[in-house]
Amino acid sequence: MPPNAKSETEPEPAPVSGAEPAAELETANQKLEETTHHSKFRELEQQEQQAAESQRIAQVETTIAPKTTTEAEEAATTSVPVIKKIEHAGEVVTEAIAERTGLPTWGVVAIIILVFLVVFGIIFFCVRRFLKKRRTKDGKGKKGVDMKSVQLLGSAYKEKVQPDMEELTENAEEGDEEDKQSEQKLGRLNFKLEYDFNSNSLAVTVIQAEELPALDMGGTSDPYVKVYLLPDKKKKFETKVHRKTLSPVFNETFTFKSLPYADAMNKTLVFAIFDFDRFSKHDQIGEVKVPLCTIDLAQTIEEWRDLISVEGEGGQTNC
Repeated sequence: MPPNAKSETEPEPAPVSGAEPAAELETANQKLEETTHHSKFRELEQQEQQAAESQRIAQVETTIAPKTTTEAEEAATTSVPVIKKIEHAGEVVTEAIAERTGLPTWGVVAIIILVFLVVFGIIFFCVRRFLKKRRTKDGKGKKGVDMKSVQLLGSAYKEKVQPDMEELTENAEEGDEEDKQSEQKLGRLNFKLEYDFNSNSLAVTVIQAEELPALDMGGTSDPYVKVYLLPDKKKKFETKVHRKTLSPVFNETFTFKSLPYADAMNKTLVFAIFDFDRFSKHDQIGEVKVPLCTIDLAQTIEEWRDLISVEGEGGQTNC
C-alpha cells in the first residue's frame, strides 16, 4: 500500500462550517488567560505582603535585641568603673593616712574597720535602748488601764458599801491641815500694856519679836508691826521697818486715848506683823490677838505670845 493512500478504517475530519466557532474559542481562551493572570497576580501580592511582614518582624527583633544587649553592656561597663573608682579612692585615702601617721596600710585599714565597728555598736545600742523604753512605756500604759478599771470598780463598791467615806476623809484632811497650821511656828512677840484710869488711855509698847520666818530670797525678812483695836479699827499705829532681820527690836509705844474702861472690856487688841516689800503687796507673817477682857488692866502687863496665822482664831476669846 502506498504511504499517501488513506485507509478505509480512519475517520474523516468534520468539515469546518465557518469563522464563528474560531472567534468563540479565542474569547474563551482570553477569558481563561485573564482569570489565571488575576489569580497569579493575587498570589504574588499575598506573597509580597507576607515577605514584607516577615522583614518588618525581623527588623524589629534585630533592633530590640541590640538595644537590650547595649543596655546590659552599658550597665556593666558603668558599674565596673564606679567600683574601680571607689576602690581607688579608698586606696588613696589609706595611703595618705599611712603617710601622715607613719603606720602601714594594713594598720590603717584595721583602724578604719575598728572605728566602723564601734560606730555601728553605738548605733545598735541606742536603737535597742530606744525600743526597750518604748516597750516599757507601752507596758506601763496597759497596766495603767487595768489599774483604772480596778479603781473604778473599787469606787463603785465604795459608793454602795460606804457612801460617807469621802466626807470622813475630807474631815480628816481638814483636821490634819489645822494641826499643821498649829504646829507651824511663826515666831513670838513681846509687848507691854499700861492703862491710865485718870486719862482713860491705853499705852501699848511693842518691845521685840523673835524667831520670825524668812519670807525674802536672802533668808531674812523686813518686819514691822501694825497695832489697832477691834472691832472698829478707827486708829492704827505702825512701827518702823527693820531691814533683813528675824529678831527685830522695836521699843515703840503707842497710846489709845479716850478709851473708857467699860469700852475697853469690849475690844480686842491686835498686833499684826508684816514683811515689807517695796514693789509688791506686803505679806502678813502672823498676828497676836489680846481680848482686853481677859487681862487685868489695873496692873502693868508684859508678856510673850506666839504668833498665829491670819486665818486662825487662836488667842481670841469671847467675853
